[in-house]
Amino acid sequence: MRIQILGGGNNQLSGIIRAKEKGHEVVLTDYYADAPGRVYASFNEVVSTFDVDANIQIAVKYGVDGVMTLGTDQPVYTVACVAAARNLPAFLDVDVARAVTNKEVMKTIFTEKEIPTVPYRFITKEIHEADLAGLKFPVVLKPLDSQGQRGVFKLNTPSEVIKNLTETLSYSRQEKALLEEYYESDEITVSAWVETGVACILTVTDREIFQFGKHIGICFAHDFPSKHLGAYETIKGIIDRITSAFGIKNGPLYVQLLVGKTGILVNEVACRIGGAYEDIFIPYLTGIDLLDRVIDFSLGLKPSSSVAGYNLLYNKKHLSVQLFFARPGKVMDLTAVEELTELPGVISAGYNIAKGMVLKAIDNATARAGYMVVTGETRDALNNNVDHAFRHLKIIDENGENLVIQPKKYS
Repeated sequence: MRIQILGGGNNQLSGIIRAKEKGHEVVLTDYYADAPGRVYASFNEVVSTFDVDANIQIAVKYGVDGVMTLGTDQPVYTVACVAAARNLPAFLDVDVARAVTNKEVMKTIFTEKEIPTVPYRFITKEIHEADLAGLKFPVVLKPLDSQGQRGVFKLNTPSEVIKNLTETLSYSRQEKALLEEYYESDEITVSAWVETGVACILTVTDREIFQFGKHIGICFAHDFPSKHLGAYETIKGIIDRITSAFGIKNGPLYVQLLVGKTGILVNEVACRIGGAYEDIFIPYLTGIDLLDRVIDFSLGLKPSSSVAGYNLLYNKKHLSVQLFFARPGKVMDLTAVEELTELPGVISAGYNIAKGMVLKAIDNATARAGYMVVTGETRDALNNNVDHAFRHLKIIDENGENLVIQPKKYS
């Protein structure tokens, strides 16, 4: 069969390869001519994953049997539009896809359906400082339809909001931006699979983040199991309310929650496999292969098994996804991936960089240098394995210095 996959970056690479391994022809669309997934695709088109009309035309050109994406938010809407136009199998209809990819629609549903979220408002370039009266600072400014923490800033005054608004809007196709009151909290991520309107929670991970100046929410790790599993019933109740409120009938569900003094609040909702290598770590933890399920469903094929028998609370495994970063500099040498995967507990690793590249200062999640998926028999063993892996991980610059930023949490 022939499947159109939107996005040929590192987050989509596994999907392209898996579809090919399953005997399907892949039609790849990506804005970048040198996207790494192109070498694995049967057919390539240089087209933005945001361009609905062009992707519909490509679906017609190649007579595809299905369309999908993974690891990225915005193409979810394009996928739904292509599927609707060509009468292809789809997890989401166009309205639901828009609701989970546009923060204005998303937040409006939160309010209408009384799903707990932080206080917010929408602003445009016509905003004046006086219009922000009554808002509790600091605040977080976000584009309505971007990803990777691009244009997301923590700001302390009305004047800073006005100053940064143009940059935030530059990452969006909308003329509005989202402004939220900052909520001091831990972050957790819920990955679930929805079958006939019922969500089965597969994993809850602690989303470890850091901040550089105004740039916040940049994730450097996902740790399983979450330290907040004591609130599982509350988490499950929120996930069930989201599934019902958004009308999600089938497919992957990815929700970011904020855990703070006033309770658990919903940050964002997405209907996709997450971009933190969930396609690798969820099968390891649960035995449920999300990637196979997405590919099969997108082609109208029935999955070979159900998720109904899985119970997260019985899962006693330990795992951490390390999304590592590096300081600015020119990359002269790297620890071989094969060397990393031979280390204790490391089941997968890879780079987003290569020798000869010049690394710039970190300002959003797209600056990730690479990843490692690390396991351990216990929490202490896991932490030891992560620490051991970072002691071996080298990104060497022209001066012989190691540019890797070491996470203090695990040492």
